[in-house]
Amino acid sequence: MSDHDDLPAPPAALFPSRTARIRADDLLTRALADAAERVLRGPVTPTLDRTKLRSELAQFDFTAPRPLDELIAWTVAQLEHGVVHMNHPRYFGLFNPAANFPAQCADRIAGAFNPQLASSGSSPAPVEIEAHVVRAIAQRAGLPPESGGHFTTAGSEANYTSLICALTRAEPRFGNDGVRAFAGPLAMYTSRECQPAWHKIAHQAGIGRAALRLIDTDGRGRLDVRALSQAISQDRAAGVVPVLISATAGTTPAGMVDPLAECAQLARAERCWYHVDAAWGGAALASERLRPLLAGIELADSLTIDAHKWFATTMGCGMFITRHPQVLSEAFRVTTDFMPSNVPQLDPYLNSVQWSRRFLGLRLFLSLAAAGWEGYAVHLERSCELIRRIGAGLAARGWSIANDSQLAVLCAIPPAGSAPIREIVRRVLDSGRAWAAVTTHERREVVRICATHGEATLADAEELIAALTAAL
Repeated sequence: MSDHDDLPAPPAALFPSRTARIRADDLLTRALADAAERVLRGPVTPTLDRTKLRSELAQFDFTAPRPLDELIAWTVAQLEHGVVHMNHPRYFGLFNPAANFPAQCADRIAGAFNPQLASSGSSPAPVEIEAHVVRAIAQRAGLPPESGGHFTTAGSEANYTSLICALTRAEPRFGNDGVRAFAGPLAMYTSRECQPAWHKIAHQAGIGRAALRLIDTDGRGRLDVRALSQAISQDRAAGVVPVLISATAGTTPAGMVDPLAECAQLARAERCWYHVDAAWGGAALASERLRPLLAGIELADSLTIDAHKWFATTMGCGMFITRHPQVLSEAFRVTTDFMPSNVPQLDPYLNSVQWSRRFLGLRLFLSLAAAGWEGYAVHLERSCELIRRIGAGLAARGWSIANDSQLAVLCAIPPAGSAPIREIVRRVLDSGRAWAAVTTHERREVVRICATHGEATLADAEELIAALTAAL
């Protein structure tokens, strides 16, 4: 092409000059920092006027461009007022903590370079970094050196991957013929305290929701291994083919850990793939004091761990890890001539359900590299101590504690004569002083409290206790 070709300049709104980018980046940094300070002083719950928001959104018809400065300020304002603030130290809610700072930095780096994580040919550094982190977590869990895996969008994808691997190993013809290759209907087993996404996973994997067996617990919120064994025996007698047992390390309602070693023993005896859903509790591997709570995890065929939970990275950053990387490669094998590399057990597109994917693993890499196992141990053990203090404070005010988890989840029951639990929690949320949840533990409603913010203080715990007390 000659210098006289009439090619228009790139749109400056999408591809601004270096000077304009730096100025906008600095503006965004300051806007986010200022908003974070205001969030700390404000309510945990949203204060958004949805009618006003919809009216303002209607004005975005995308026919006339708007200045990026104004758009940044507008967007930050909507999020400042329009979300439950999981980055607030009095958010004692679900397994979605405030993100640590190295992980936030990782998001900005990944966004700037925008590597495509499908292939080691196009993204050799990101692929190697992620593989290194997966191996480090596998080693920490006690899995063999040849273990492998990949990062996922979240735990649901990782759990889905475990079922696909289980089916692939159980029947070599599954890859071509699907569930028709099996001699009978299929079954997988997990606790009734499991993450409910297993229902969707059974559906999307093609084994059907009826194949999901929810096993009773032992009265403490842990899977009852005797009931599990009986269910498998009954299924085999009826011509059903068991393929997977999934134990949970850190149940959502109560933070309980299933008897991992006993489940592993039964899975081997029954020739089932043994998976451990450690989406939240798996982070305990970072602490020498907490690691024994996960005894038996080293026997798993595969693990799910979500770094965006107790490892406190940004959303979403899951991991699937397996001692059988060759099964993983077989489950997702594909051939094509347009990809720049084709390396089994390395290229993510050959080892996962995804193809195009963001550089997720950088979040955990930077966090682990910055804090080390010791720094993470402090973070985890501090959360457990904070929950212990909250439990003691509530008990001193007449509450009872329903669970005996040694991790950072508390199930509390108010004193006799109090308002219904759902009403208590509603009053707390309406006050904006703190955030807690209603859940069911061993078939009884409880107030669920989880330490999710790495910077929450005893003063924040006292404010939660005061809000709950005022709501009785």
